[in-house]
Amino acid sequence: MKKVLFFCFIILSNIGYSQSNWQRFKKLSCAEKTWTIFHVFKAKKALKIAKEAQHVADSIAKTPLLDGDKSGGQVDAFRHAYWMMRLKQEVGEKAARSLGKAHERDNYITFKKNKKEDGVVPDKISSEMDLYNNEEGLKLISKKSKLTRKAIINRVVIAIRRGKFMVVKKDSQGDFLNCSGEKLSKKEVLGKWKNDKCLEKSNYVY
Repeated sequence: MKKVLFFCFIILSNIGYSQSNWQRFKKLSCAEKTWTIFHVFKAKKALKIAKEAQHVADSIAKTPLLDGDKSGGQVDAFRHAYWMMRLKQEVGEKAARSLGKAHERDNYITFKKNKKEDGVVPDKISSEMDLYNNEEGLKLISKKSKLTRKAIINRVVIAIRRGKFMVVKKDSQGDFLNCSGEKLSKKEVLGKWKNDKCLEKSNYVY
């Protein structure tokens, strides 16, 4: 218990103690807390970049640059790619990749608790999408790159439009489709970790 409190003290000292930061730390998954403990001096940058990625993705969703879909669509792919690129810039590829994996590792637990992640209850296909897009994001930038945030945004948007990333296959009404293009009912999707959702290239058009 003393060791845990010591690590928490070090972490909060590094990222800047505040009630909001403490609340954020408590809400992290076990895997993310472990990552934070082993990357104490990178945690502050990682927290800042996570907020930044969410803010930029929310802004992109309001433009016609991508499809506006934050859950399984192009904007979802954008957020993960941007997040990984900025992390690689600031904390290195290895730390960025391990944080991305830590974030996805507890998705099954989140699913079992019927909790929402990014607005929806996660499932296996969404985790596969996120991990794929994380890797593609890491490929788009070199460590300590001097690319500006605007340049990163442009690079990710272009790559998404060229089909370099993955999205969950949906029709024009936002309903999920299987790999044969058939509409999936809510009964076939809701409450199921494994389902017949399908991944498509990010330039997929129904």
